[in-house]
Amino acid sequence: MSTNNVWTHKGTFLLAAVGSAVGLGNLWRFPYLAGENGGGAFLLVYALTIFAVGIPILIAETMLGRNSRRSPIMGMRFLTRTHRTSRAWESIGWLGAASAFIILSFYSVIAGWAIHYTGQMIAGTLSAADAEGVAASFDALLASPALLTLYHSLFIGSSALVVGLGVHRGIENGLRILMPALFAILMVVLAYAATIGDLAAAADFLFTFDIASLSLEGWLAAMGQSFFTLSLGMGAIMAYGAYMSGAASLTTTAFTIAFIDTAVALIAGLAIFALVFGAGLDPSEGPGLMFVTLPLAFAEMPGGTLLGAIFFLLVLGAALSSAISLIEPVAAYLVERFDLNRPQAVSAMVIASWALGLLTVFSFNRWALDSPFHALFGRSAFGLLELATNIAMPLGGLLISLFAGWALTHGEVMKEMRTGETWFRVWRLLVHFVAPAAVAFVFLRSLPQVQGYGIPAIGALVIVGTFAAGRSFLAERNAS
Repeated sequence: MSTNNVWTHKGTFLLAAVGSAVGLGNLWRFPYLAGENGGGAFLLVYALTIFAVGIPILIAETMLGRNSRRSPIMGMRFLTRTHRTSRAWESIGWLGAASAFIILSFYSVIAGWAIHYTGQMIAGTLSAADAEGVAASFDALLASPALLTLYHSLFIGSSALVVGLGVHRGIENGLRILMPALFAILMVVLAYAATIGDLAAAADFLFTFDIASLSLEGWLAAMGQSFFTLSLGMGAIMAYGAYMSGAASLTTTAFTIAFIDTAVALIAGLAIFALVFGAGLDPSEGPGLMFVTLPLAFAEMPGGTLLGAIFFLLVLGAALSSAISLIEPVAAYLVERFDLNRPQAVSAMVIASWALGLLTVFSFNRWALDSPFHALFGRSAFGLLELATNIAMPLGGLLISLFAGWALTHGEVMKEMRTGETWFRVWRLLVHFVAPAAVAFVFLRSLPQVQGYGIPAIGALVIVGTFAAGRSFLAERNAS
């Protein structure tokens, strides 16, 4: 890879990775999952899993990208050849690219809702609405394929414009403006929530640790959220890692990314729940927390219309920074493999993902209850796309962990990590056994066909599979 495609500043990878991690997962998914699963207990499991699973795999994925200096697909092809492992491990790159492509298709549709609500807030349409009126407004949005398609097109087109300008002019310059602006807006929202809402109740809700109140499903949700929030297993971190300076510390960068990502989720959670409790609303609303409960809270508070517009601009910006990272793995592959220029590669990827996104658009209205997908698979097209990524991302993260942990040599890892022997041993233990076992457990427990089996049976399967993968790598290495 040309040195022209290395970030111009060591801190830019940090901005890029944080931009990829900070998105709807922090501002939308984390608050409603915490609300549904008891707040503090969920947060505790989430934080522990970030350290034991998220950070080790984040280091591993970045390491594979920087070691190969290629797109995820071409990078894994290079690494399997240089390390004389089975070419089946190239599937890591393909799984990442496929996940990014599919996620972008429906992520763009959901992010487009924030465009709608920004306009609603600015126009003051919801300023005097009651709970029934806000819910009806959201239902009307979902029932309109034309509006959903318009917002989907605007959002994905804006994301493509940034990536199409290139690594430096587009992604790097865009993130230098976008990320500081997002943090500034988030602090404004928190200050407003502390003044108008009930910050004490929000803090009590988020930081009261009652493990007994957390069900097994809540544990799994917390573990899953800690994995998904860092954008692991979808090629983005590997693609960005390929542009990372060799002088930057993988360990310091990974811990910083995890800290900032968690801090953003906590600040967003405090602000959102302060507004929710201040308005006397239900924190366990679920996925409708951002698009039904929050607009109602803004409608009932002084200055809420302006603050609501600012908040949904924050949501848009965070979604845009994540969408940029979803385009990059596939676009980089098309540039390397087919010698396309960057605008051509981005256009090809985005047009195809936009077309796939129409399935999600129709899943909320015309195909909500009856479609060919319901007849064949028993769920909507959107449900199938979600299921595909819920399989591909954990599987990709699992394989990344195993490959980095077992295929890369001690010397390679120490050269990339530039760390002491103690942390190297801890990381190796986590990435060899703990992270693969945790990801595999969450992955298997979420599959419908294995949900009836007990925890010991699934745990035994995970442990046996992890050791088998390690032995396979050692056998390949000894044979070569």
